Amino acid sequence: METTSWILTILAVSTIHGIGTWKLYTVAGKKAWEAFIPIYNGIQLMEIINRPRWWVLLLFIPVINLLILPVIWIETLRSFGKKSTADMWIGVLTFGFYIGFVNYTQTLSYEAKRSTKPATQVLDTLGSITFALIVATFVHTYFIQPFVIPTSSLEKTLKIGDFLFVSKFHYGARTPMTTVAAPMVHDTLPLVKIKSYSSWPELPYFRLPALQKIERNDIVVFNWPVDTVAKFRDNSGIRYYKPIDKKSNYVKRCVGIPGDVITLKNSDLFVNGKLAQLPKRAKPQFSYKVAFDGNNTNTTSTLDATLRDLECSDGFGVNDTRDTLYIRALTDEGAKTIKGISGVKSVEKIIARETEKSIFPYTKNWNVDNLGPIKIPAAGETVALNAESLPFYKMIISDYEHHKLQVNGNEIRIDGKPATSYTFEQDYYWMMGDNRHNSEDSRYWGFVPADHIVGKPIFIWMSFDLNNVFQKPLLDRFRTERFFTTVSGDGEPESYFKFFLIALTGYFIWDYFNKKKKKKENN
Repeated sequence: METTSWILTILAVSTIHGIGTWKLYTVAGKKAWEAFIPIYNGIQLMEIINRPRWWVLLLFIPVINLLILPVIWIETLRSFGKKSTADMWIGVLTFGFYIGFVNYTQTLSYEAKRSTKPATQVLDTLGSITFALIVATFVHTYFIQPFVIPTSSLEKTLKIGDFLFVSKFHYGARTPMTTVAAPMVHDTLPLVKIKSYSSWPELPYFRLPALQKIERNDIVVFNWPVDTVAKFRDNSGIRYYKPIDKKSNYVKRCVGIPGDVITLKNSDLFVNGKLAQLPKRAKPQFSYKVAFDGNNTNTTSTLDATLRDLECSDGFGVNDTRDTLYIRALTDEGAKTIKGISGVKSVEKIIARETEKSIFPYTKNWNVDNLGPIKIPAAGETVALNAESLPFYKMIISDYEHHKLQVNGNEIRIDGKPATSYTFEQDYYWMMGDNRHNSEDSRYWGFVPADHIVGKPIFIWMSFDLNNVFQKPLLDRFRTERFFTTVSGDGEPESYFKFFLIALTGYFIWDYFNKKKKKKENN
């Protein structure tokens, strides 16, 4: 929604508010016109209902305003003598319009000095839950969001079943675009499996100032650019629109930043013509073909044990009827280890040779291991448009930067005007998984726009082995060595779990003696 539309919406809401409450304002000693002025009317209303002025700010924070509005409706009714349970339920169920009914049909009496304490224990509990939700939603939206790793695309660095804290403020918190949505859930309501949001009204993209820019090799959480709401698609095959902030969350490594040139040659990644240098914690994996002596039981058992030590799920259960093993996710170091096993004849990295039409931009004779060069677009950069270059930028122009693109033969029109060049409006990134042959990433759908960036994973607070749910006892499934470890950094990850346990124990000891002291003072 454009800025003009939002200004008109705010004016319309303020007008409706004024029409429905102006008599309440006058009874409370205010002027009738004060009920119609945007923002100012909210400040005056907070004075009327004896609540802090900063509550007005909550009304302008998407999703949080949906939580605070019912509280304000109830407080308004209570300030004018409508304190029954029925009054409060009607006020909420009519979305506040019951206040307008009271405004015009009831004899009004204003209680300026009324108590703001909840009238019943139920209201007290509901109030506590509401404000707990407000605080949690605010933290979830602008500071830290929990996230669980669902796939093996970053295996070794991030494992399936790692529970992360993702920082929103490192790259600048993005304000919600969907204004009507269930708090602290993504695109689907749990259990009922229906959409958790309304696509209208929608706010324009805005991001708060960042602490840092996305750097090459950062692990990044982002919204999947080509998400078309497959779960909500009917049999007609219609592509449904999905707001950016409700597209599926993905986590990959950013291997290309704006202005970089990406090339893959026989699975080797080159950035700006140089072989990519990944952090020590990054452990790229590839598919390998292992030939071995299947008749040698020592070879098969050693190979099986080695694969387990390498935490490589593919290849378990090697037996004497097999002499070739295909491993989908193996590091180069792991390949060297296997090659040293007696009875192993060869260890060969599997490199794609055939053309794959599913590889971006879908017009080249490229595949998952051989593609490029591809230039990553940067904001303000201008590129020539022609039949050769257009496939790279088609989605950017039409889907990500929302221009009308028309192609008629060799003629390209943008917003109805002939175009031979295009200037990018935002930065773009190239995301890839470390598990190169088991990752759906930019090789398949291209660039990730800056407005799709969610945040930076900073901390693994828990890790649970989801691959061996029935093979291990419950307690053995918890990977405690990964508890409270950082995602980034030099060297091997170090767990801070013991320090957390020490701090938690200290808190309980302090809390015990503090309560004991207070009890003694009260007696």
